[in-house]
Amino acid sequence: MWNELCQHIGETVTIYTTSGGPSGGGFTGVLMSVNNCQARLVIRRGPTPCCAIGDGCCDREDDFGSDKCQDRCFGAVADIPLDRIACFVHNAI
Repeated sequence: MWNELCQHIGETVTIYTTSGGPSGGGFTGVLMSVNNCQARLVIRRGPTPCCAIGDGCCDREDDFGSDKCQDRCFGAVADIPLDRIACFVHNAI
């Protein structure tokens, strides 16, 4: 399994796990790394910066909920234990 996963680093893949609930529905994202314990997927990318460095348009705490800072969200990463992978889906080509 480890060797197969390593061949697809940098590609968008789906990994289904043996767990139940929402995580059993699988994780789709870009496979960033694989080691002997886990696979890491970026499942939600954060946005590009909305302001120039030092601009300060999003510095204040009360700006966080404003329209100009609404897109300032953080990405999400899923670390999936290799022994919990039920199925690994990738493009054939």
